[in-house]
Amino acid sequence: METVKIGILGLGTVGGGTYQILEMNKETIEKRIQKQIEVVKVLEKNMERVKALGLPESCATTNPDEILCCPEIDIVVEALGGIEPSSTFMLTALNNGKSVVTPNKAAVAANYAELREAAVKNDVEFRFEASVGGGIPALTAIQEALCGNEFTEVMGILNGTTNYILTKMTDLGLNYDDVLKDAQAKGFAEADPTADVEGIDVANKLSILMALAFDKYVPPTEIPTVGISKITMDDIEAAKEKHCKIKLIAHAKKDGDEVSYSVKPMEIDETHPLAGVSNEFNAIYITGNAVDEVMFYGKGAGALPTGSAVVGDILAIAKAL
Repeated sequence: METVKIGILGLGTVGGGTYQILEMNKETIEKRIQKQIEVVKVLEKNMERVKALGLPESCATTNPDEILCCPEIDIVVEALGGIEPSSTFMLTALNNGKSVVTPNKAAVAANYAELREAAVKNDVEFRFEASVGGGIPALTAIQEALCGNEFTEVMGILNGTTNYILTKMTDLGLNYDDVLKDAQAKGFAEADPTADVEGIDVANKLSILMALAFDKYVPPTEIPTVGISKITMDDIEAAKEKHCKIKLIAHAKKDGDEVSYSVKPMEIDETHPLAGVSNEFNAIYITGNAVDEVMFYGKGAGALPTGSAVVGDILAIAKAL
């Protein structure tokens, strides 16, 4: 049986989850794609993470070139996060003839065209399903199952932290500061929650969605963005009186050749499917001229849900090799 060799950059939440799934579902994967998937090298300086996952210490390196330039490695998984050095690492891998899979929305959104062009130029694949919506397979659907549609609108709840906070404010009547502390204690929010609560994370994801759905790339820094940090209980109650819920919504709409877009808290009617998306769950609501309205719903973060999307991309590439 043919073996496809993988290098993983970073064994944090998503990188570790990806390795777990490849081991946990090894037999099922081999049966489905008729190939073996072998992780041969990981970029990781924390040896405790390596040992905890059961990887041989000889697989670990602190030198990225041992993965990016290794002729044996077929696919590189970039799971470090942040724009740099992640973008440079991915470009190096692509230019060395390796396909790349990443959940890194910041790097994809910041360097979308350059990364896609490098993949085409080197006749390899660049896949990033996990960068938007964690385990929700919306990007693959847009590019494959729904690609015969002319898309007219994309809406989404794309950040679990902010959705958790707004859900608790709405359902339990708790104020923003108290819910944020609770979210941090439960691991739903970072110690510095700025990227989440100010909508920066969502703007990255909307940039990617627009590039795929409308073939229009807009840098995330150019998307009008308002977060939830100024939402009060008065705002929540005022929305309730109108039979609405406040959600942080990524929204883009195409009208002819023009596309309007924003990230901001919006009052969503209680009857709208997005109004029922609670806690840390995400949802992406797409309108196409053939399929009409479709919603994808699921866990937008976490080691195994996000790792599931990464593994899906790995297997799609492995089957095509």
